[in-house]
Amino acid sequence: MVGQPPPSEPVPPRAPHDFEAIYAASTPPWDIGRPQPAFQRLAEAGGLVGRVLDVGCGTGEHALLAAALGHDAVGVDLAPRAIELAEAKAAHRGLGVRFVVLDALALSDLHQRFDTVLDCGLFHVFDDDERGRFVDSLATVVPAGGRYHMLCFSERQAGDWGPRRVTRDEIHASFATGWVVDSIEPTVIEITIDPAGAQAWHVAATRS
Repeated sequence: MVGQPPPSEPVPPRAPHDFEAIYAASTPPWDIGRPQPAFQRLAEAGGLVGRVLDVGCGTGEHALLAAALGHDAVGVDLAPRAIELAEAKAAHRGLGVRFVVLDALALSDLHQRFDTVLDCGLFHVFDDDERGRFVDSLATVVPAGGRYHMLCFSERQAGDWGPRRVTRDEIHASFATGWVVDSIEPTVIEITIDPAGAQAWHVAATRS
């Protein structure tokens, strides 16, 4: 079981407006400097198909993973500092990823469509109203048959630090219209403040 992280360590912020300050001040706990193992396994199994969007991309590891495998990849995040760091990584690695400062609730502003969307740690920061708006936003960029893969904190995670926990029922309710939830599997989100990571769900959903 994952316990509460040491009180002297920083914990992930709850409010979206906090993210820019966190990135500007230090390396956030969720920025592990590599793809999350669950998404690495997904990529190795051929689960990244076509054009890939990394939504709430942070410093871009999952968009960069997709690009390294030959996919046309885009990463979006609301924090300008995170996008700056992602662009620096792309330049250093010689990968052509487009990174954009953008609110995930306004994905239609991209004027693009994506076959695969990756979300590590974004969905669980939204309140109830924002969840619905986010799913509507996703629908504007994912055509029928497109896939959405999400890693989010689950109710199996002990304590009350960090983001809101998400239940299976909440996931099914959020994606009840216009989507088919293909699977909800237990996994771990690696974080720098606890070697055991955080208990999470890996959700796979298909746009209907």
